Amino acid sequence: MATDPHADAPAERLAPGTRLGAVVSGYHAELTQAMFASAARELARSGLAESDLVRVDAPGAFELPLIARRLALRDDVDAVLCLGLVLRGETRHDRYIAAAVADALQQVALQTDKPVLFGVLTCETLEQARARALPAEDGGTHDKGREVARAAVAALAALERASTLGRELHPAGFHSGGEESR
Repeated sequence: MATDPHADAPAERLAPGTRLGAVVSGYHAELTQAMFASAARELARSGLAESDLVRVDAPGAFELPLIARRLALRDDVDAVLCLGLVLRGETRHDRYIAAAVADALQQVALQTDKPVLFGVLTCETLEQARARALPAEDGGTHDKGREVARAAVAALAALERASTLGRELHPAGFHSGGEESR
């Protein structure tokens, strides 16, 4: 059984006032709901108040990007978690859906300058999906919900560092932009 090497690692803390959105696909709801519940628990461990997690249910994975974009465009949402499951079928339909969703979610993140987390499982079988979606106490081996929540917290922390790192170290006489030399 595979184990998550970070299962017992302490969660990073979110800044007060952080608000997150979550879009949860309705296909295979028992698994996507389990991923959401695990993500919500991890976010609470990171300091997020229950009222600061806004959830919107989507019909399926294909609709995740549009709904995620709407949430990401909100001024009061700092990041969006997208949770879904695309299972392999008899045709190549799953590949097209998974690729389209992944590409579109990346575009939403780049267009809105906010983390948009890809918590969409792309599995061959329902058994593989259960192993990846469920926490260990429910028979899973991966816990994708917790992983996506941790990635959201880490991405927000990294963006904060990218925005502030080194600003105080500008050499005398150089400006960081916008102002003309005097």
